[in-house]
Amino acid sequence: MAAASGDMSFLPHRGGYRNLKVYRITEVIYDVTFAFTSRFLCRGDRTVDQMIQAARSGKQNIAEGSKASSTSTETEIKLTNVAKASLEELLVDFEDYLRVRGLQQWGVDHQRYQKLRAFCRDERLLTDYQPLLQKLNDEEMGNLAITLINQATYMLRRLIEKQQEMFLQHGGIREQMMHARLAYRGKNNRGPK
Repeated sequence: MAAASGDMSFLPHRGGYRNLKVYRITEVIYDVTFAFTSRFLCRGDRTVDQMIQAARSGKQNIAEGSKASSTSTETEIKLTNVAKASLEELLVDFEDYLRVRGLQQWGVDHQRYQKLRAFCRDERLLTDYQPLLQKLNDEEMGNLAITLINQATYMLRRLIEKQQEMFLQHGGIREQMMHARLAYRGKNNRGPK
């Protein structure tokens, strides 16, 4: 990705993480996790902090990776993977909560699973979820979180694949800097003879 003629900038303009659907979903996951731990776990329980930090890490590492992408594809991929790993840790916490309390984790055979999955895929989720957080019981909210986390980790796997593909096509920042420098030198060495 060489600099355009007359343009001295070789750093790509990136960092539009707020436009990524997966980032917006992780905001919902954070809010659901915060509400869930506030309502259903005891204050002082270490799990509360761990779950909130895992939810936060899932969201924040997408943002940080996106911002770092203009100077380091390696850092972008690494942080996106950290976001995915954090959400997978959070997933296990929600699964554990349901299991140890004898609550159901809704699978494809559960009567409410398809409706919940459809809600989580719908764009309206991003605006309509807040009022639900005070209405859902712990089993319902836990399954909402699990469904959203599964959706987000799937999207993050796809994002990592795309980031790897972009690296193979365009290289890292050092390659881009070298190409920009060579293009600059070539342009400036073509003066009148």
